[in-house]
Amino acid sequence: MADIRIIALDLDGTLLDSGKNLSAVNRSALASAAEKGIHVVPTTGRFFGGMPESIRALPFVRYAITVNGAQVYDRATDAAIVREELPLATALAIMRYLDGFDVIYDCYQDNWGRMTAAMQERAADYAPDAHYLKMIRELRKPYPDLKAHLEEEGRDVQKIMLFARDLAVRAQIADGLKARFPELAVSSSTFNNLELNSARAHKGLALQRFAEHLGLGLENCMAFGDGANDLTMVRAAGIGVAMANACPEVLAAADYMTRSNDEDGVAAALRHFRACAEGEPVVS
Repeated sequence: MADIRIIALDLDGTLLDSGKNLSAVNRSALASAAEKGIHVVPTTGRFFGGMPESIRALPFVRYAITVNGAQVYDRATDAAIVREELPLATALAIMRYLDGFDVIYDCYQDNWGRMTAAMQERAADYAPDAHYLKMIRELRKPYPDLKAHLEEEGRDVQKIMLFARDLAVRAQIADGLKARFPELAVSSSTFNNLELNSARAHKGLALQRFAEHLGLGLENCMAFGDGANDLTMVRAAGIGVAMANACPEVLAAADYMTRSNDEDGVAAALRHFRACAEGEPVVS
């Protein structure tokens, strides 16, 4: 069996069930892996403070890959091991481009969300999913004009995220962004959003750099995911695991498919690869 030393886990659609809960079965399996000396690393598009309390409270979680790989955070030192941000000039140019479309957008800066207040007030029209609407309302600081605030602060941003009401508009924006800003990584975490990072800010490269920080290699990594923003780390890891509910691209790239996120698929795969103690029988 592989020498697994790092377990990287996407959250929504992967470790968390459809109700955004961490099951007792998955928690127990991760605790067992940690007891074996394996690093358990949440890997998410969120910033650290935006992760659910059920994840942040896990006593064996020291590191997290956040903001789609723009940061690898060490909670023991409250410092970033890896940082890959969008230059301010690029971020402002992207926002001006987005102003020509029927979308709302925000950005992450200094591990918190920031947004034009008028866009935040219209969030329910663009983010029908209750989970994302809650995040927009609770984890975004509103400003009269986000671009003006960023220009005044003069600092780079970690990520830009947009929501479109019309999926055709979303597709048009994605194509336009790739043509105008080749330095971008464009991904998504739900059906009508786009997440924009520096091309070097993706989960796969962040996982590689984190492993190197610990003196390990990608062959020592196991990565779980379901969405397009998980694809790079599922490809990069020595063992890439797709959830049964994963998108086609992740399923095609994975070395192994486990149960869905509503069936404790993380625990099932950890048992299959003997990364944790035995529990209930695994259904392959």
